[in-house]
Amino acid sequence: MITLNNVSKRFGEVTALDGVDLTVERGEVFGILGRSGAGKSTLLRLLNRLADPDEGVVSVDGTDLAGLSGRALREQRRKSAMIFQHFNLLSNRTALSNVSLPLRLENTLILSRRARATERERALELLERVGLSDKAKAYPGQLSGGQRQRLAIARALATEPEILLSDEATSALDAETTDEILTLLQGLNEDLGLTIVLITHELEVIAQICHRAAVMETGRVVETGRVADLLADPGSRLGSGARRAAERLLGGKGGADASVLAGTAAEEVR
Repeated sequence: MITLNNVSKRFGEVTALDGVDLTVERGEVFGILGRSGAGKSTLLRLLNRLADPDEGVVSVDGTDLAGLSGRALREQRRKSAMIFQHFNLLSNRTALSNVSLPLRLENTLILSRRARATERERALELLERVGLSDKAKAYPGQLSGGQRQRLAIARALATEPEILLSDEATSALDAETTDEILTLLQGLNEDLGLTIVLITHELEVIAQICHRAAVMETGRVVETGRVADLLADPGSRLGSGARRAAERLLGGKGGADASVLAGTAAEEVR
């Protein structure tokens, strides 16, 4: 569904992306793992053409995004939505109004009461979908971090996108809330066939939800594959990262016990 061919992006003398090749299949959850500065966010911005590559091609469903403009570009952007680490909600609008806003923008030329009623009905359905049906009249400042991220997800779904882009969406949340948000995203992927591309610096996020993943370092994709296969391979970056995490859980003992834990994680992903 999404293809990057030899994509590079520079900001002055800084190379953010350096010859990236990547493919995301329709209906999968694809994770991009890397430290700060690895190029993850820049890559994500190319996928809905908030930025253009200096070299290479970014295509969605076989269409080169760089060749789109005007209405065609708007239609393509409508097919994707983004959620962020810090939610990006409008603080002076209720939860219902935040979710309704994308629908209102779509219907700016339709001012009938019926159109407004349809917006409200759709927004209420989405709030129920993310477990916030009782928070329709609440403002973002009255919600917990997890509830705000649920609200941001509901807003992202308002225009029925085919692709959901997640920019470190769980980084500001505690472990329990992160699990809840990832479970919600997994359900949306399974129930709606939503293609999800998420970037993160947390191995646990990749292991919990992603079908395939890529590891980025200094603007390059250095590893890609099925998450279960990468976790099971102690020579891979994901596999060695899982082993180190297991060693920390075991208090630094390492050895066979750490390998067992890392292997168990791989089996759970399978």
